[in-house]
Amino acid sequence: MQSQTAHAFVAISDEELFRRFQQGEEQAFVQLVRRYKHRLTNFVYRQLGEMDEAADVVQEAFVRVYSHRNAYNPSAKFTTWLYRIALNLAASELRRQTRRRRYLKDGLLSGFAVRAGELDPLDPAHRPDSVTESILTLELVQKALLQISPPLREVIILREIEGMSYEEIVEITGVELGTVKSRINRARAQLQKLLRDVYQESRVPNAA
Repeated sequence: MQSQTAHAFVAISDEELFRRFQQGEEQAFVQLVRRYKHRLTNFVYRQLGEMDEAADVVQEAFVRVYSHRNAYNPSAKFTTWLYRIALNLAASELRRQTRRRRYLKDGLLSGFAVRAGELDPLDPAHRPDSVTESILTLELVQKALLQISPPLREVIILREIEGMSYEEIVEITGVELGTVKSRINRARAQLQKLLRDVYQESRVPNAA
């Protein structure tokens, strides 16, 4: 019965689901959580670099969505509203953890699907050596992301990982279009340099 209910929601837009939720249909909210929980966790994780904190932020984001259901403007895109809530919560968490930020731990991404390629180490189609190389690449990218400033990090994640349009990023961040484009260009340049430096360091053999 549960799978049949979920299947019935597949062709319904986010905005229509939220409208139904506002009218008291709780299963519509459950479906929205299913649609965006993992994607939103990936987004917040890349902001914070810690999976536990990301899960807490996402949980709080959905609590806010639930409790502030009447604050949603039906003319707005649901995803931009949801991401704006999550982004604000992630920014608050970043301020709290400024003195305790840690780098990515070994294997943290091993079971985490990302937008680029949807890596799944449990998929038999992936060879172990290929999976290991992909995970190491993701770790390097995440490590580089944590070294650029939060304003640059958030826009490059929204653009390159979440695939958001410039207009959606403007709505989510509340930053003007010109500033968004400038930050994305600066983030790209900084990441390219960081990744190039890290790659070159990884290619230097250990001294005997």
